[in-house]
Amino acid sequence: MTDSWDHQVDLLVLGSGAGGLGAALVGAQEGLDVLVLEKSEWLGGTTAYSAGTVWVPGHRHQEDPAADTAAAQDYLDTLVGDRAPKELRESYLIHGPAMVDYLERAGIRFWHSATAVDYHPEIAGHGIGRALEPHTFDGRKLGKDHFGRIRRPVREFALFGGTLMVRRSEVNDLLSLFHGSARGMSLALRLGARWATDMLRYPRGTRLAMGNALTANLYHHLLLRDGDVWFTARTMELITDAGRVVGVVVSRRGRTIRIAARAGVILATGGFSASPELRSRHLPTPIAQFTRAAEGATGDAMGLAQAVGAATTEPDGDNALWFPSSIGRRRDGSTAVFPHIWDRAKPGIIAVNAAGHRFVDESVSYHRFVRAMYAEHAAVPTIPAWLVTDSRTLAAYGLGMIRPHTPRPLLTRHLRSGYLRTGQSIHELAAAIEVHPAGLARTISDGNGSARTGRDEEFGKGSHPYGHQFGDPVHTPNVNLGPIERPPFYAIAVVPTPLATTLGLRTSHEGQVLDGNGIPVNGLYACGNDANSPTGSEYPGAGCQIGAALTFGYLAARHAARSLPALPPDRHDGRS
Repeated sequence: MTDSWDHQVDLLVLGSGAGGLGAALVGAQEGLDVLVLEKSEWLGGTTAYSAGTVWVPGHRHQEDPAADTAAAQDYLDTLVGDRAPKELRESYLIHGPAMVDYLERAGIRFWHSATAVDYHPEIAGHGIGRALEPHTFDGRKLGKDHFGRIRRPVREFALFGGTLMVRRSEVNDLLSLFHGSARGMSLALRLGARWATDMLRYPRGTRLAMGNALTANLYHHLLLRDGDVWFTARTMELITDAGRVVGVVVSRRGRTIRIAARAGVILATGGFSASPELRSRHLPTPIAQFTRAAEGATGDAMGLAQAVGAATTEPDGDNALWFPSSIGRRRDGSTAVFPHIWDRAKPGIIAVNAAGHRFVDESVSYHRFVRAMYAEHAAVPTIPAWLVTDSRTLAAYGLGMIRPHTPRPLLTRHLRSGYLRTGQSIHELAAAIEVHPAGLARTISDGNGSARTGRDEEFGKGSHPYGHQFGDPVHTPNVNLGPIERPPFYAIAVVPTPLATTLGLRTSHEGQVLDGNGIPVNGLYACGNDANSPTGSEYPGAGCQIGAALTFGYLAARHAARSLPALPPDRHDGRS
């Protein structure tokens, strides 16, 4: 069969998000000849759009890693229960810290997000500081051509048309410019000078942050270990021999190429969030029409693996993790899907359904917020839901695509497009968004009373540490509660959008893909959203997707490396 191959490597990885690039780097570090196949022109998948956060309980930056791991076990047992195999989350907890150590030795650096609160602080065992943030990365290290391959971030989450990236922790410092802060001015001058210099040579700033930084750093270290990436390479078929996956058929640049994979194939193509057909088949109704996931996340791996006998997991609730997103139109005519991650927690912003009533603590995690939308929609139309605020709050904090301190005349474009709705009175706003006027008026009146007392008797907004992270720390008496009383009043519609899918291929605790009998399909692995989620459709904390993707990619690559016969001495230089 050797003569029939056009190309041969040890390890093939399909997809270039964190899971795929992480697995590729580990394979290369283990001494394997590695090739990544990316079907688009851009590197990073959905990871490149994300914050790049990595959730790993018990990592070495925690004060007491062993105690944190034990607490996380209790937390996940309660949160997830039997909705996902226990052996998967146990593997995640056991091997996640080792994965972080391995990557840091390989050159991938993280900052400890010491104040990040888990998404369910009401559950025993929840933690603080389980999240890690990727270090910023100097894109100039890649060279101009490789740097140009990094998928650009969400335009609305960067400055100057998406060309200048900032860390989330830097946003508040930059906003302090409006209050004359010297610290904010100093940061703005440093970032601006670097950006201006970059723009003389590059199409955008080379100081990369968040998911762009993680993507670029993984890519950089993969290239240093002679790993390779083929772009515009769509895998058409998995090739088997005596029940083992031994290679793939790839369509690339008008050619059909047969590639052998001596150690195995790792599937990391990102799940199916971007497939309208699979969304309609597997996600709840009303079916999400938009996603913030990369356009390549169309479920390719699922079909490829099923064709060679792989099994998928049983459906688990809504089979996805969610953002509430507003849908806007950019100046160039393209569609913007804006995830409302942090703004909902600000004082003076509420969410209402068609009856004009609140249905959730607006400061909960984005996943919990959408879960509440679907639950409420069964009784009262809540898709879309409306984020309602007033002119003072909109100016202070912004909302969606509208940045803080946007001059009122510049709101015209959003008002004309219908992205932003307005009214001089609450009744006018209710008419503009087609919600019950008396219901909205009563809700705002009650909310204004809660803002004065600092207590939300209905949903407890402002009483939980998770929401406190994203409120206004100087606002009193509650960092998350504020009045809506200064006209004109505004509202933006939000709809459910899947950021990831959790229905995936059945896998073992080491990332091996399993058949319907629970037997490994030899030579085939999966991680990230192509694999069954170790936490089911539950979302324990910021970065759990990337944390799990990196952990099971790490395990899969090391397992694949062990499956090869002994390598010649010159192939072991990078082995740890």
